[in-house]
Amino acid sequence: MTLHTSPKQLEMTLEDRLSQEEGWVYMTGMQALVRLPIQQRKRDAAAGLNTGGYISGYRGSPVGTYDMNL
Repeated sequence: MTLHTSPKQLEMTLEDRLSQEEGWVYMTGMQALVRLPIQQRKRDAAAGLNTGGYISGYRGSPVGTYDMNL
Protein backbone atom coordinates (compact mmCIF):
# COMPACT_ATOMS: atom_id res chain seq x y z
CA MET A 1 0.00 0.00 0.00
CA THR A 2 1.37 3.38 -0.96
CA LEU A 3 0.85 6.32 1.34
CA HIS A 4 -0.06 9.49 -0.46
CA THR A 5 1.22 12.65 1.11
CA SER A 6 0.65 16.16 -0.05
CA PRO A 7 3.46 17.39 -2.29
CA LYS A 8 5.85 19.74 -0.59
CA GLN A 9 5.85 23.14 -2.22
CA LEU A 10 9.24 24.06 -3.57
CA GLU A 11 10.44 27.34 -2.20
CA MET A 12 12.88 28.67 -4.76
CA THR A 13 13.74 31.96 -6.38
CA LEU A 14 15.60 32.68 -9.60
CA GLU A 15 18.54 33.92 -7.54
CA ASP A 16 18.96 30.44 -6.02
CA ARG A 17 20.51 29.09 -9.21
CA LEU A 18 23.55 31.28 -8.55
CA SER A 19 23.71 31.61 -4.78
CA GLN A 20 22.28 28.51 -3.11
CA GLU A 21 25.00 26.78 -1.11
CA GLU A 22 23.55 23.29 -0.68
CA GLY A 23 20.72 21.08 -1.83
CA TRP A 24 19.21 20.71 -5.26
CA VAL A 25 19.24 23.62 -7.69
CA TYR A 26 17.39 23.52 -10.99
CA MET A 27 19.01 25.38 -13.87
CA THR A 28 19.79 25.21 -17.55
CA GLY A 29 23.16 24.14 -18.92
CA MET A 30 24.13 27.76 -19.60
CA GLN A 31 23.20 28.75 -16.05
CA ALA A 32 25.39 25.90 -14.76
CA LEU A 33 28.31 27.22 -16.81
CA VAL A 34 27.76 30.69 -15.33
CA ARG A 35 27.72 29.23 -11.83
CA LEU A 36 31.07 27.44 -12.25
CA PRO A 37 33.38 30.48 -12.00
CA ILE A 38 31.27 31.84 -9.12
CA GLN A 39 31.66 28.57 -7.21
CA GLN A 40 35.39 28.41 -7.98
CA ARG A 41 35.90 31.92 -6.62
CA LYS A 42 34.05 30.99 -3.43
CA ARG A 43 36.18 27.84 -3.02
CA ASP A 44 39.39 29.81 -3.58
CA ALA A 45 38.36 32.47 -1.06
CA ALA A 46 37.53 29.78 1.51
CA ALA A 47 41.03 28.35 0.97
CA GLY A 48 42.55 31.79 1.58
CA LEU A 49 43.44 32.38 -2.06
CA ASN A 50 42.95 35.67 -3.86
CA THR A 51 42.45 34.53 -7.44
CA GLY A 52 41.05 36.00 -10.60
CA GLY A 53 39.46 34.53 -13.68
CA TYR A 54 39.52 35.17 -17.39
CA ILE A 55 36.71 34.10 -19.67
CA SER A 56 36.88 34.57 -23.40
CA GLY A 57 35.03 33.40 -26.46
CA TYR A 58 34.50 34.06 -30.11
CA ARG A 59 31.65 35.26 -32.29
CA GLY A 60 29.47 32.39 -33.46
CA SER A 61 30.46 30.13 -30.59
CA PRO A 62 27.91 27.51 -29.53
CA VAL A 63 27.89 29.25 -26.14
CA GLY A 64 27.83 32.72 -27.69
CA THR A 65 25.50 34.15 -25.04
CA TYR A 66 27.76 33.09 -22.18
CA ASP A 67 29.21 36.58 -21.76
CA MET A 68 25.72 38.11 -21.52
CA ASN A 69 24.67 35.52 -18.95
CA LEU A 70 27.71 36.31 -16.83
